[in-house]
Amino acid sequence: MLVLIVVGLLAGTLGSMIGVGGGLIMTPALTVMGFSPTQISSTSLFAVSFASASSTIAYVRQKRIQYHVGVKAAAVAIPGAITGAFISSGLAIETFKFYFGLLLLLAGIYIAYSGSLKEKQKRPTMNDKKLELLPLFYTGAFGAGIMSSLFGVGGGIAFVPLMVLILGMSLSTASPTSQLALLITSFVGTFTHAVLGHPDYFHAISLSVGAVVGGQIGAKVSHKVKESLLRKMLSISLIAVAIKFISEFVGRH
Repeated sequence: MLVLIVVGLLAGTLGSMIGVGGGLIMTPALTVMGFSPTQISSTSLFAVSFASASSTIAYVRQKRIQYHVGVKAAAVAIPGAITGAFISSGLAIETFKFYFGLLLLLAGIYIAYSGSLKEKQKRPTMNDKKLELLPLFYTGAFGAGIMSSLFGVGGGIAFVPLMVLILGMSLSTASPTSQLALLITSFVGTFTHAVLGHPDYFHAISLSVGAVVGGQIGAKVSHKVKESLLRKMLSISLIAVAIKFISEFVGRH
């Protein structure tokens, strides 16, 4: 229980600061501990829900959320979140590790280079070109919903780049807005998992305790910590775990 509280604390802090959701840390931890795919995704998503709620409350007070964007993204992601919960029921642990390893690899690469995206971002307003790209944004949001419930990561790893690259939002605005979308999507996904009887509530609550505190810490110190170093450390860790999961799958096949 103490280990999971610490994991939740770390995940909530980093997830809030970067806006990608703490599930990227909690899901690998639960996988290494030997949980089944449905327990991993549902237990992690349970904690992600409370972490995103904690972060969202903090960002609401700071007035850094674009509500119309977050709500629209969540509305499209909700059907995906329900779908992802059902898909997780049919995954073997080896297959789960392989696909999650691929996701972690992409996440690690994105986090490593998202700082350069932030520097290049000019924060343009919505123009005709971006209106043409809106279908891509909503398709990506739906996919984020599936990923959210299937792997228990929340979907922020997709929400943030979609908001930055397609909608032209700054990273400092996209991260808080992503937390609102995460909050809505993850609660729907968690409810679906609960109906299906997937969560391990004891471990989920242990993770959530740390994640809630971490969400508050991350929101408060997000302006003070050197973001580039944080991103490098997190990306290296994610890529290392990804290589381990993928190599295990390849080695058995």
